[in-house]
Amino acid sequence: MKTFLDWSAYKDAGMGDAYADIPKHGGDFAKAIAACINSRQCEAQGKQVMCPSFRISGNQNLSTGGRVALLKAALNNDLAEQALANPVLAEAMDLCVACKGCKRECEANVDMPLIKTEFLAQRATRQGLSVRSRLFAHTPRWLHRAPWLKTLVHWRNGSPVLARLSERFFGLAADRPIPAPAMQSFNAPAVQAQASISGELPEVVLLVDTFTRHFEPDIAQAALSVLHAAGYRVLIAEPDAASTEPARPLCCGRTYLAQGMVEEARTEAKRLVDALLPHVAAGRMIVGLEASCVLGLRDDAQALGLGEAVDIVSKQTLLFEEFLAKESMAKRLELPLQALQTNETLVHGHCHQKAVGAMKAMRRVLKMIPEHDFSLIEAGCCGMAGTFGIEKEHAAMASEMAEQALLPALREKPEARVIANGFSCRQQMRSHGDSRPRHLAELLRDALAAKH
Repeated sequence: MKTFLDWSAYKDAGMGDAYADIPKHGGDFAKAIAACINSRQCEAQGKQVMCPSFRISGNQNLSTGGRVALLKAALNNDLAEQALANPVLAEAMDLCVACKGCKRECEANVDMPLIKTEFLAQRATRQGLSVRSRLFAHTPRWLHRAPWLKTLVHWRNGSPVLARLSERFFGLAADRPIPAPAMQSFNAPAVQAQASISGELPEVVLLVDTFTRHFEPDIAQAALSVLHAAGYRVLIAEPDAASTEPARPLCCGRTYLAQGMVEEARTEAKRLVDALLPHVAAGRMIVGLEASCVLGLRDDAQALGLGEAVDIVSKQTLLFEEFLAKESMAKRLELPLQALQTNETLVHGHCHQKAVGAMKAMRRVLKMIPEHDFSLIEAGCCGMAGTFGIEKEHAAMASEMAEQALLPALREKPEARVIANGFSCRQQMRSHGDSRPRHLAELLRDALAAKH
């Protein structure tokens, strides 16, 4: 079978091991699946992230190991491509929320979200993609090219009739609000002049992702304020002027990967890497605000066959909190922070923040605020998982995931401030009636001394 992703990183996996149990078909993709050693860590019920759908259902097929067993059975079939259409396998893969918990917590580092992307790409060649999948995948494009759709989303959220129609025709849960785009997106050219404020510290490049740019642009403004207050000169990542679409904002390709549209994801990732390479060559760090996008560049993009350029850029790319923590440890960061009016803060980590080990950086940065009492919510996936939580067939399961620990923790402390750096996490909390969640950048801006 022809694979869509580059699985060559696994070319030597299991070779010479009589117990590797590598499926007959699928080549290096099959070896990535066979990395599982059946330790059943994915079935534990502790404080780990993996596997959200297994944790609420107890269905073994919904654990990483269960999915591996089903995939192996399909790839051992001489009609492997048809066997991938098995309905039991299809359901198991459908309910993987791509949390990346397995990539970090499984001792074999099985990357089920990336395996799911390949699975979706294989399925799309046989069955095509639904209108909903295409709509979700092309979010970065329609937000740029058809801004009038922003108004339609707001109308849909305010109209029970339109909500029911969206459920009937697009499979969007009528009782869940769709993330509503800001009517005014982040304007990089307008901010670029402002960003040229001189600073004594090195230049850094702010990577404003699709979700921040079009849904919560104030987060980017807050990050700029914080970085300027610290003394950095900030440049905004923009497309290469020689690219085919120089006016369209950069995107990591995450929305395409989530729907199995690998070629489109590759195109987006290449645009991004091409735009960032000159900055990296000039010695600038890339600072991102959204964990799923930064992880997309540092991890998933490695499987898109774009060569060493991806590796070069990814090594210079950090999350906002990682960058601040790194600069603090290097004794370069001095932020004039003051105590906040509300002292207690609850912090929810995005699954991908946890997957890249960024929660330590969150703690370090939060400790910079004087007289600040914060605690990390011991919770797994919030359940939104990109678009999972607003899909008709998944919304109930997504709510169950949130009710495992996250929502009870929020209800227990209704007066506390809530920080959640993940876009989908904030949307999930808001869809369940909690309007408090904000990004770390906004909290730090609030804590800046008045003169800033």
